[in-house]
Amino acid sequence: MSGKDKRVVMTVTEKIIKHIQSLPESLQEEVLDFVEYLEAKVEKGETDWTSYSLSSAMRGMEDETLPYSVSDLKEKYT
Repeated sequence: MSGKDKRVVMTVTEKIIKHIQSLPESLQEEVLDFVEYLEAKVEKGETDWTSYSLSSAMRGMEDETLPYSVSDLKEKYT
């Protein structure tokens, strides 16, 4: 990389600020509400929501009959 080709690397915080500054104030208020919601979740220790969401989505599926057998899923090479 030459001296003239300096790439600017922005932090996540800088990227967020850049995007927020381009929004109208009403949408900035929505972003603020969401950030405060996330902060409250962190304070309550509810930060592992992704695995909870997956387990909720899959709940009850373990009792379903499978439409395919293991032999259906194996690829045969000849």
